[in-house]
Amino acid sequence: MNLTNLTFQSVRLLLLPFALLYWLAIWVRNKLFDKDILKSSSFNMPIICVGNLSAGGTGKSPMVEYLLRLLHKNFNVATLSRGYKRKTKGYLLANENTTSLEIGDEPKLFQLKFPVVAVAVGEERLYAVPQILHDRPETQVIILDDAFQHRSIRAGLNILLTDYGNLYTRDFYLPTGDLRDLKSSSKRADIIVVTKCPADLSADEKTDIKNELNLLTHQHLFFSTIEYGLPYHLIHNNEINLAKDMEVLLVTGIANPEPLKKLLNDITKSYETLTYSDHYIFSIDDLKEIKKRFEKMDSPNKIILTTEKDAIRLVKFKEALRDIPLFVIPIQHKILFEEAPAFNTMIVNFIRNFNKK
Repeated sequence: MNLTNLTFQSVRLLLLPFALLYWLAIWVRNKLFDKDILKSSSFNMPIICVGNLSAGGTGKSPMVEYLLRLLHKNFNVATLSRGYKRKTKGYLLANENTTSLEIGDEPKLFQLKFPVVAVAVGEERLYAVPQILHDRPETQVIILDDAFQHRSIRAGLNILLTDYGNLYTRDFYLPTGDLRDLKSSSKRADIIVVTKCPADLSADEKTDIKNELNLLTHQHLFFSTIEYGLPYHLIHNNEINLAKDMEVLLVTGIANPEPLKKLLNDITKSYETLTYSDHYIFSIDDLKEIKKRFEKMDSPNKIILTTEKDAIRLVKFKEALRDIPLFVIPIQHKILFEEAPAFNTMIVNFIRNFNKK
């Protein structure tokens, strides 16, 4: 652990009294929902909630993409997100002209990748769902993005994600740790997915984690790893392979870039980083800094690499980036232990059997 990380952890430890107050606040809130003092509403249609107990970095957006890829050809699917850091307020249904500033980078990414899907944003999910059904009455299933802790809607299927490197059982509450909801809230999940696992996770460690999470009898546990695709140019879409003689400038504004750094450390000559805050809105000055850092790299085989979420916020500079080797690396979940068919069947059967209940 370097000095910066040690200082950061020391500061977080000093904030322990605030973490205890935060725990008390979310405990009271959850109790009010449990006692039906605060109300949860349900809808007579399949709603799938994807979320976590911690503040970012568990792979929620790639999981929503996984579900969209699984479902969009056979069902009329809608997604509902808060639209974090967008410049608008209230309910908005995306169209081909909607920008990431209007709906947020993740919803814009869903809309670009799955044009047939109804992509909506709205802070008040309870009011946004009827709006979706009004605008898209053919909708057969709604996926709630990052809504596990927002209990105003009672989803029919709750998928809870937890990072292999920071399981919720080992975490603590904000601001000392990363938890934003009670550990006991995990009992509301129907499916728990341990994300960002090593691709070669052993059966013994799988069992150890299962024992640690101590699932209820109705809960199902899956494990996933990150699978990266071929990087493609932001403007021209041509693909390349990352190589051992390549030098990379990694530009990221995401919650947890560590898995991507590990990838570059394993398969490229070297890399430098320009790290921004999560959902960072890039400015023209940032673009100048990126180009300046890139020009200082002296390797003849060099590229700039960023994530798909960051690319959504950089594409506004497309004319300036047309002749720059700025590549985007796609990411997706891969379910381990050959359990993807079981996971997929569980999702599809939930939708198909919903109206048979």
